[in-house]
Amino acid sequence: MTQLILERSQLEIGLVPVADAFAGTVSSDVVSFARHERVRFLVFWGVGATGTVTLTVEACDNVTPSTTSAVPFRYRRLSAAGQAPGAITAVAATGILTTAGSDQIYECEVAAEAMLASGYGFVRLKSIESVNSPILGGILIEMLDAKFAGSTHVTATA
Repeated sequence: MTQLILERSQLEIGLVPVADAFAGTVSSDVVSFARHERVRFLVFWGVGATGTVTLTVEACDNVTPSTTSAVPFRYRRLSAAGQAPGAITAVAATGILTTAGSDQIYECEVAAEAMLASGYGFVRLKSIESVNSPILGGILIEMLDAKFAGSTHVTATA
């Protein structure tokens, strides 16, 4: 029998949706790579006029974290219901600058291989406000491709 996506992945709330969610410098919760091969951050917002942020993915030494190191990742942008998603693009550790406007989703995915150079086993998404204008949004974290059967039903930091 084929495994369901629900059995191979685990969702966590990385940043609860709020008004002006990405004001200043904001990071998602930190999750572990111990039980999964990939992590996808779903950065989404409904209302945003001119605000933009720079998104980076950071390898972390622990859940606090004490030390971080930006890592390369892949992303694509979706906007306006019913439109096709953008191309999947590989980016350097320097990250991406989002586009101003409402109704957007950025999928940022990092694989375990990208974490090797850092030597760290935890990861988070970091946003730095580029243009100061409130964005009503949040971040979901999806841990993908469980390494072991049943490993999707434990805490994300374990």
